[in-house]
Amino acid sequence: MTEAANELVIFGITGDLARKKTFAALYQLEARRDIPCQIIGVGRREWSDSDLREQAARAISETVEEPDQEILDRLLGRLSYLAGGYDEDATYERIGERVNGEYRLFYLETPPSLFAPIVHRLAAAGLVKDSRVVVEKPFGHDLASARELNRSLRDVLAEDQILRLDHFLGKEPVMDILYLRFANAILEPVWNRRYVDSVQITMAEAFGVEGRGAFFDPVGALRDVVQNHLLQVLSLVAMEPPSAGPDDLDAIRSRKTDLFRAMPPADPSRYVRGQYRGYRGIDDVAADSETETFVALQLGIDNWRWEGVPFFIRAGKQMPVDATEVRIVFQRPPRLGIGGRTVPDANELIIRMKPDPGAELCLIAKRAGEEALHRVHLDLFFEEQVGEQPEPYERLLRDAIRGNFELFPGQDSVEQTWRIVQPLLDVDLAPEPYEPGSWGPRAAERLLANHGGWRQPWVGHRS
Repeated sequence: MTEAANELVIFGITGDLARKKTFAALYQLEARRDIPCQIIGVGRREWSDSDLREQAARAISETVEEPDQEILDRLLGRLSYLAGGYDEDATYERIGERVNGEYRLFYLETPPSLFAPIVHRLAAAGLVKDSRVVVEKPFGHDLASARELNRSLRDVLAEDQILRLDHFLGKEPVMDILYLRFANAILEPVWNRRYVDSVQITMAEAFGVEGRGAFFDPVGALRDVVQNHLLQVLSLVAMEPPSAGPDDLDAIRSRKTDLFRAMPPADPSRYVRGQYRGYRGIDDVAADSETETFVALQLGIDNWRWEGVPFFIRAGKQMPVDATEVRIVFQRPPRLGIGGRTVPDANELIIRMKPDPGAELCLIAKRAGEEALHRVHLDLFFEEQVGEQPEPYERLLRDAIRGNFELFPGQDSVEQTWRIVQPLLDVDLAPEPYEPGSWGPRAAERLLANHGGWRQPWVGHRS
């Protein structure tokens, strides 16, 4: 179903996600004249239309720099509000009376436990025909629950009516990975096991979980960012080229799923869990919590392109820097008869998502005035070259309204990523303590003992 929606219904519009992200995204879409529909907000609070518009205007003033009043007025004119409980049939009857559009988009900004009940009530009210439904990650908390959630949704929806939103996939630097790989012929010949030694994916956060203990403690780093965000990034790095056939509208999602199917389950012996000191003293964190705030793991891919190439992932809080990157480490050349007859360092290609998205190519050159090798860096900052980048929710909401599924993971992909990490969820492995401001437990370094260790993230800034 690819028709553009002519009605957008947002459940949970009174919540934090709408205040922090959704209203700003809608404003930017309105600025681009990319909203072809009316917007109905549904929530439990006893608000009026004017209450919703007031809240939207306040949120936009806090999240958008110098909003334009004309654009804001156009957006506010699209908004209306419907108060009601999500477990009350009358709410859905009133939604049915309010909507007029032929194609509807229902966006569930609610806790995951409400996804299936809301969808089933929409179906009972006759509202899911010619409609799409957006649900926010997490899509389950393990393989069994992901399958159960999907089974419940599929009782009343077809797969092409479900859009699973992972905001990380709406980040422009994440999408840039595909374009750098497949639109540049100089990279493809070396993007394989013959030339690549290893791949490192790092998501380092220089802050803790203060203010988010109630959310984070039952989840942990593996579920929060690895199973979804970072495995999706890995798929973009490693997947085969998408086809350009006119009938293959789902080519990118299909290639991702193929890649995940080629990945064996993670090996618990190649997995490190850590917890920073002081975590258990945070509000809403259990005093005896065993939740990991840091993970490091090794994965492999059993296919012709990548057999034998290790993919290393680390993600952690209270790290020394705030940085997210992919680093392709190429094979080292042999000992050379130049530069002091030494073995050159490996070339590396770094694709950085945070901070200052960009790419860096690390090459070897001659040191000035000496017969010696010198590492040089070719830096590219995307914003300088390609312009200002839209925010993730702006891109994803636009695609959801238009019926473009490319950036929304399919159920096959969701189940495969849970299958890959499930052995790590099942293992009884206590987290190792580490100091805030460090790079996690020392055991994480041993994962890369034969591959030169973890590289420090590229944190150069635009001049």
